[in-house]
Amino acid sequence: MPQISQSANFIDTFEHVAVQIFSDNKEGSRYVAQQIADLIREKEKKGQHCVLGLATGSSPQNVYAELVRMHQQEGLSFRHVITFNLDEYYPIEPDALQSFHRYMWERLFKHVDILPENVHIPDGTVPKDKIKAYCQQYEEEIEKAGGIDLQLLGIGHNGHIGFNEPGSNINSRTRLIALDQATRIANSYEFAHIAEVPRLAITMGISTILKARRIILIAWGQHKAAIIRKAVEGHSTEQVPASLLQQHPDCTFVLDEQAASELTRYKSPWLTGECEWTPKMIRKAVCSLALELNKPILMLTDNDYNDHGLSDLLVQFGSAYDINLMVFNGMKSTITGWPGGKPGVHIPDHPERSEPARKRVLIFSPHMDDDIISMGGTFIRLHEQGHDVHVAYQTSGNIAVNDEFVLRFIDFAVGFDEIFGIDKSRATQIMKEAREFIRNKKPSQIDTPEIRAIKGLIRKCEAKATCRYVGIPEDHIHFLDLPFYETGRIEKNPPGEEDIRITMDIIQQVKPHQIYAAGDLADPHGTHKVCLDIIIEALKRLKNEPFMQDCWVWLYRGAWQEWEIYEIEMAIPMSPDQVIQKRHGIFIHQSQKDVVVFQGSDRREFWQRAEERNAATAELYDRLGLPKYAAMEAFVRYHF
Repeated sequence: MPQISQSANFIDTFEHVAVQIFSDNKEGSRYVAQQIADLIREKEKKGQHCVLGLATGSSPQNVYAELVRMHQQEGLSFRHVITFNLDEYYPIEPDALQSFHRYMWERLFKHVDILPENVHIPDGTVPKDKIKAYCQQYEEEIEKAGGIDLQLLGIGHNGHIGFNEPGSNINSRTRLIALDQATRIANSYEFAHIAEVPRLAITMGISTILKARRIILIAWGQHKAAIIRKAVEGHSTEQVPASLLQQHPDCTFVLDEQAASELTRYKSPWLTGECEWTPKMIRKAVCSLALELNKPILMLTDNDYNDHGLSDLLVQFGSAYDINLMVFNGMKSTITGWPGGKPGVHIPDHPERSEPARKRVLIFSPHMDDDIISMGGTFIRLHEQGHDVHVAYQTSGNIAVNDEFVLRFIDFAVGFDEIFGIDKSRATQIMKEAREFIRNKKPSQIDTPEIRAIKGLIRKCEAKATCRYVGIPEDHIHFLDLPFYETGRIEKNPPGEEDIRITMDIIQQVKPHQIYAAGDLADPHGTHKVCLDIIIEALKRLKNEPFMQDCWVWLYRGAWQEWEIYEIEMAIPMSPDQVIQKRHGIFIHQSQKDVVVFQGSDRREFWQRAEERNAATAELYDRLGLPKYAAMEAFVRYHF
């Protein structure tokens, strides 16, 4: 069920549109799918068509998956459903991998009993001189169907709904629009390069959207949190198109806790009324206050607490001095140079156990470079401090290799064979076929199995070289090649039993005292989230095994974000020399340097992201009055 606050009246003073918050994407998606299903059945009982406005992108995927399940298992029929999609790239062929036409048929329409003539998706192939008339016709088709009963929306990083970019007029209708560069960059993860992202799109207008009788906007993940706050708590303005939904009489934002994390009820719940003062909440409030006032924790005063809505803490604990000291000592205890615990020494409140002194450590890395990018300093330190470190690379990462790298390495293989007198005919043939394929490759085309295998091999060789750089023996390097990933496309298959079995096998093989896993849910491709879900399911199934009783799980964040300062439970400091050492380890992944394929909206290279993020974490500790370091890697413990 959605989270209901005890302080709804206070929340209403901040939030200008109805909000439902769920623990995760799946729970929220089930709720939305049920709302759609209930409406379809209600209209069917009345002998009426149900007219749905539908969205694409990553946000509604689980909604559509649940609707398909309900059709197949619960008899939900779409025979009396009429659909109108929000938008489509322009120009684009309907069978292109990135087209919204293909997206809708692959994820929903071909799995249910909807009549093809009832499906309406903007046509990305209409001649440009006929676009205006086509868009007018699209509007007329919506009116002819009786208007949209329920409109499903996502939200862009800049607040766009559909492809209505900031500045779109509230009275706008279906039209051809130029995409904002920020939108093109954000959507570039679907394409091999930003240059391939269309510059135009056909989109329903804001007026068209607002005419729907009911609207549900969905958003998942922390990367949507900032714009959600603007849309929900900010003024209604055309500069944030989603904020215009505040003017609709029946609109609900359905969020997971990550997407809602910047709302006042989450970020500063003490301002909305009653607040349960758990140790974590106290740390959050005090750290937020110190950073807002730019004061070290120990310098906060009674007046600071009173003036910023935290007088309840003074009532409970007596004085700012006592609160400051409690939080300061708690933050200080998270800092350690011994990620595996300091052997033979009992340190009160240390993040890790001192025994066993030499731990078996299993680092899960979703891609071939997440280990060194996300926790390279800790990785190196664990090995140097004598722990038995294993690395399990969960996916091949083969789609993230530039085609030029393939030709370069095949060319090397041909030259290698020639130098040492090896028959080079097969390598030469592969080179000829690869050059021909890449020269004629279309944006919608999947690489051949041979090219994907070569790309995977390139990444495996880089991962092995990184482990050698750290000092990890070859028999401690494990390539899991989880099947869900091997589609040759950005879009992956749902995780299955084989993925879970492979993961359980490596855990049982190593019998670790420590597991490190990527808890980065902002990965734009979703691979990190899927990999984490697989690990969590494997842990649940293994939790009664004797060796699991002494296994701790630590979550690191990837290249896209860091833990909030109050969430951090173990912070591993790095000196300037250790930062350089980590950088050199990242540089080994040459296929991911200079030109990163599918890098999302962040144009920095991965080593730059890692260093700036680690430096920012250290800076936050310094601002709170704690020891200053060049950089810090942060972890949160996962309890299973």
